[in-house]
Amino acid sequence: MTKYYQGINSAMIHGGRLPEDAAHAVNVPIYQTSTFRQFGIGETVTWEYTRTGNPTRAALESLIAELEGGQAGFAFASGMAALTAVLSLFKQGDRLLISSNVYGGTYRVLDKIFSHFGITYTIADTTDLNALEQSITPEVKGILVESPANPLLTITDLLGVADLARRHHLVSIADNTFMTPYLQRPLELGFDVVVHSATKYLGGHSDLIAGLVVVRDQELACRLAFIQNSTGGVLDPFDSFLLQRSIKTLGVRMDRHVSNAEQVAQFLIRQPGIARVYYPGLPDFKGYAVNQGQARNGGVMMSFELKAGYAYQKFFKALKLIVLAESLGGVESLVCHPATMTHAAIPEEIRRKVGITDGLIRLSTGLEDPEDLLNDLAQALSASKS
Repeated sequence: MTKYYQGINSAMIHGGRLPEDAAHAVNVPIYQTSTFRQFGIGETVTWEYTRTGNPTRAALESLIAELEGGQAGFAFASGMAALTAVLSLFKQGDRLLISSNVYGGTYRVLDKIFSHFGITYTIADTTDLNALEQSITPEVKGILVESPANPLLTITDLLGVADLARRHHLVSIADNTFMTPYLQRPLELGFDVVVHSATKYLGGHSDLIAGLVVVRDQELACRLAFIQNSTGGVLDPFDSFLLQRSIKTLGVRMDRHVSNAEQVAQFLIRQPGIARVYYPGLPDFKGYAVNQGQARNGGVMMSFELKAGYAYQKFFKALKLIVLAESLGGVESLVCHPATMTHAAIPEEIRRKVGITDGLIRLSTGLEDPEDLLNDLAQALSASKS
């Protein structure tokens, strides 16, 4: 289809369109059907069975591919289903390098599931390219990174990792959940695969579960299409519609999210009860310069540590506006305790080694009035003092 736009906000609204239907619908219709009529044995048809392909899902997949600048997109029933499909690109005997602090579910599926199939992993400091290169052995076939990483917001030089992977003929995979294509596009920096938990900022309203994958070349697209159809963890038509609807407002939501996050981060660094704030938008953050070179800004996610004498249990109990919950990326502000929630699957010795302490709190800043957020944080910090 001819495009009459160039900007990403226009693409989020007008991208991913199907050929115009008979009803001339402004929004892509929900094709809530499991199967499609065929007109004769052996006659080629576009749609056969919704696991294999569905027009509503196809529109979403086209949209995310356009936004990330990739060859093809794939929609799955969850972020973990999306990651599982990507990890299925590898075979027995293959090893992956993964960031030293990644989402606990990523660690768990590698450690407890894919290890049964002979696919192993090495935890590496992806912020140190020289050390990362030294971790590459003949068995290593891929590198999986998060930047910013979950939950310490560690920044990895994506351009450097992509170049390293290319030189060693490795598949490079970036989890872009925290930044979304609105703030960062790893494929443009040379990555082969981008994964999203679309449940988060892409969905944005804490009302759906979804995962998305985008690949940069046709060979990977063909392989992943086969895996998606064969394993069947696809996103249903209704949630495909909801997700595409949500992406239309991604830009305006992320602008407000980031504005609030920047104000919250500046507030937290001035509080006597806070030992440290992890936020890529702070100029003294370790990865600030690298992040500025590869992303639009510092994003939304942050973590912070309470000082000795402040109890995190009391802090969570005292919050009135901000919600203690799993997940992130919704219009409401959410906090979690990584050590016992999102990263509980990671052994304690590994958590402590990378800095995931009991006093660490992760915050996804929502769209509330910033003054209300600051007031809620202030009273919770006061209440948490022993």
